[in-house]
Amino acid sequence: MKKVYGSADEALDGLLKDGMLIAAGGFGLCGIPELLIDALVKSGVKDLTIASNNCGVDGFGLGKLLDTRQIARMMSSYVGENDEFMRQYLSGELEIEFNPQGTLAERMRAGGAGIPGFYTRTGVGTVIAEGKEHKDFDGETYIMERGIFADISIVKAWKADETGNAIFRKTARNFNVPAAMCGRTCIMEVEEIVPTGSLDPDHIHLPGVYVHRLIQGAHEKRIEQRTVRKREEA
Repeated sequence: MKKVYGSADEALDGLLKDGMLIAAGGFGLCGIPELLIDALVKSGVKDLTIASNNCGVDGFGLGKLLDTRQIARMMSSYVGENDEFMRQYLSGELEIEFNPQGTLAERMRAGGAGIPGFYTRTGVGTVIAEGKEHKDFDGETYIMERGIFADISIVKAWKADETGNAIFRKTARNFNVPAAMCGRTCIMEVEEIVPTGSLDPDHIHLPGVYVHRLIQGAHEKRIEQRTVRKREEA
């Protein structure tokens, strides 16, 4: 089965439709699938629901899909660092389903494991719990959260072999693994594709069974908040 494609456009071909649910890896600007996001913008697909920790920054990452009004709904943990994200939410143009960060990651992981729902204490007694099933276990109240089953997932890895076995570099591992798991079709962009069998099995973070399509490409590595020490006067 061919998994390596020549470009992001080719890798997404035949998969996109209006109104679909996309799980996106990354945390802030760390480990985001930049090339696949650009291809989504180019495709013009709209009314998207995106499950991602946040929504990039203004004009970069998933923020590009906000600029083109292609996102109708976000399932996220964090709204900061993106003025347009906040503006669209506060004006009622964008629907947001807020999730505690750990809950969002577990919802993705659960979907990848075929688990439709699970109970957690996180969010009990807050707006997060409104409208959700409550159940007591051993004297403690829990709420039920649903697993996320995305139409596609888009993720970014550091290195992968031709079958999709992937390694994520340092904190870029973040949401990429659970996001990859919960997509019915997972498309992954990587900095380097190596021959099958050349990666140490003990170093694999994501087995290739979860990955359906692969692309390789150069990436722009940004820093969200650049902070430097002021130069001391001589």
